[in-house]
Amino acid sequence: MNDFQELYQEIVMDHNRSPRNYGELENPTSFANGFNPLCGDEINVYLKLVEDKIVDITFNGDGCAISKSSASMLTDGIKGKSISDAIQIFESFRQMITRKPGEEFSSEILGDLEILSGVSQFPARIKCATLAWHTFHTALTEKDQSVSTE
Repeated sequence: MNDFQELYQEIVMDHNRSPRNYGELENPTSFANGFNPLCGDEINVYLKLVEDKIVDITFNGDGCAISKSSASMLTDGIKGKSISDAIQIFESFRQMITRKPGEEFSSEILGDLEILSGVSQFPARIKCATLAWHTFHTALTEKDQSVSTE
C-alpha cells in the first residue's frame, strides 16, 4: 500500500469514527434529505445561510464509512464559505470524483477534500462519496427537498 492510500484510509476512518459537524442544526435556513436506495445510505444536510455566506452546516444520518466521511469532510470544507465558492467547490468535487481514470482535474479549490480523489477508482463507491454533496447542493439551491442517487 502506498503512502497516499494509507493517508486516505487514515483520514476516512478518522472522519467516520469522529465525524465533524454531526447532528441536527437548530433553526436551519435550509435542509435536504439524501438517500441512496442501492445501499441504504441516508444523509440529512442542514444549512444556516446569512446573506451570501454559509455560516453553519451540519449533517446526520446513517451510511457507510465513505458516505459518512465524505459528509464530514464536506461540512469542514464548506463552512464559512460564500455560496458562490461553495458551488465552485461542489463542481470541482463532482468533476474529481466522476472523472475517468487518469483524467486530469483542477484540485486547487478543494484543499484537503482532494484526499477523496481515490474513490473515483471504485465506481461502486462514487454514489457513497457524492450522496452528501448532492444533498448539500439540493439544500443550497432547492431547499427542503429530498434527493436520491437513483
